[in-house]
Amino acid sequence: MMKKTKKINKIIGNIITYTILIIVALTMLIPFIWMAATSLMDKMEVFSYPPKFIPDKPLWSNYKNALTLVPFGRYFLNSAIMVAVVVPLQLLVCSLAAYSLARIKFPGRNVVFWMFLSTMMIPGIVTLIPSFLIVRTLGWIDTYWALTVPMFFSVWGTFLLRQFFLTLPVNLEDAARIDGASEFRIFWKIILPLSKPALATLGIFSFMGTWQSFMWPLLVTREDKMRTVEVGVASFKTMYETNWPYQMAAAVVVMIPVIIVFLVAQKYFVKGIALTGMKE
Repeated sequence: MMKKTKKINKIIGNIITYTILIIVALTMLIPFIWMAATSLMDKMEVFSYPPKFIPDKPLWSNYKNALTLVPFGRYFLNSAIMVAVVVPLQLLVCSLAAYSLARIKFPGRNVVFWMFLSTMMIPGIVTLIPSFLIVRTLGWIDTYWALTVPMFFSVWGTFLLRQFFLTLPVNLEDAARIDGASEFRIFWKIILPLSKPALATLGIFSFMGTWQSFMWPLLVTREDKMRTVEVGVASFKTMYETNWPYQMAAAVVVMIPVIIVFLVAQKYFVKGIALTGMKE
């Protein structure tokens, strides 16, 4: 009788838990549902009250018009170039810095790390103007250099990888050193293959941060041919009005690569957990 009661209580508890999770998930999805619905409405239907989540007559032409009204092909190319350059180089730079702070012993290492970590308390908006002045002095305005080079380094990414590197077993490195392996070979052949979960996580955040960056590309580009997708989405808002259906249609299209990359990288994230190596 007691076992049956416990089983019933467990089932009821699971039902309540999953019900709450479903409600929370649906609540989180409402803005995306509204965005997709708005992308298929006409201008007047957007402002109908009560708000509609299903348009009376879906206007699929909004997508074609939104992507042709402005040169979205060029915007996608610019953002794709940014992602293709920034993500691998940010992973490389951050992993090298994290390895030196986690595995290489040198005088003042902890002091350097804490000074380095303290820069995370500085708001990004504070360094925006100095960064712009440096880029302008170098003559990089309206170039891919300005869009990519300042994003090669991430304090948060270095901190994430450094903390993960500290969890890896030291005996693997010691065995490699006995065999005559250099520090870079240890880093490249041992540390990185065991760090796939952390690298996948940083890669996802790096892609999302680069793809969705708005303020910096807006600041360092002048010509329309150098704009990125986020700046392109914002171009549907003018001083006098905002074309909400076109803007939401563009936003839906821009969001698709983020979803695809997250789903693909998530598989590698799960797979990489099984390759994290031995624990001491």
